[in-house]
Amino acid sequence: MHHVTIGNRQGKPASAMLSACVFLLLFFLSSSATANTQQDEQALQAPHPFQAQYRLEIRGWPGATITHTLSNEGLHWLSDMNFSVAVARGEERSRFSIDDSTTRSLLYNSSYSLLGVGDSYQLNESDIGSLDRQAALFDLSRRAGHEGCTVNAPCDIEFVDHRGRDEHFQYYVNAPATISVPAGEFEATRVTLIDREKPDRHLQINFHPNWPGLILSAEYQKEGRRQTYLTMTQFNPAGGNAP
Repeated sequence: MHHVTIGNRQGKPASAMLSACVFLLLFFLSSSATANTQQDEQALQAPHPFQAQYRLEIRGWPGATITHTLSNEGLHWLSDMNFSVAVARGEERSRFSIDDSTTRSLLYNSSYSLLGVGDSYQLNESDIGSLDRQAALFDLSRRAGHEGCTVNAPCDIEFVDHRGRDEHFQYYVNAPATISVPAGEFEATRVTLIDREKPDRHLQINFHPNWPGLILSAEYQKEGRRQTYLTMTQFNPAGGNAP
């Protein structure tokens, strides 16, 4: 793992800003390696390149726009998320390969800064025991609904954070529904993620079932109170048909 500090360690507000912005999208994510039920035999949905924008609202912070791009680079895929507000910016990107049923992390980078102070991290394939959190977001959206994960029998999941540290959570899939967001009305695969050590916290993510990695909306709650809310405001498919 490569770590570069920009400025000095007084950059903790920058870390807090980035963590808040990526927490909803990237913190409670899964690896296929630890699901406790078997996947359906059919191949998972093939990915399609896209670019989307999300509006992120966080308690105690100004709202932010996140740009999310999934692109094909020949033998692997690149997922990139970035945001920028008046005094802060952040970016996470992951290169990963896929086959019909698995995802494999190849390289992960993240960086943030607030008023010119921040940090930068890089994880190589050898640093990632399961999946990095960007690849895990894609993987979760792709396999959700194929593993029989229910509220009474949730699946165990794991990934590594931006420093390469192991994280362990659980998830289950809710009944599908049609939801409306600023970008339009879509069918959604609804996934709930829970922290086994903090049961008062959970994250609900609505994915598009036919566009792996594409988030329609998400909401993080703590002690029954909404802390973070995200909605898709724009969607631009790169090839193929719009959902």
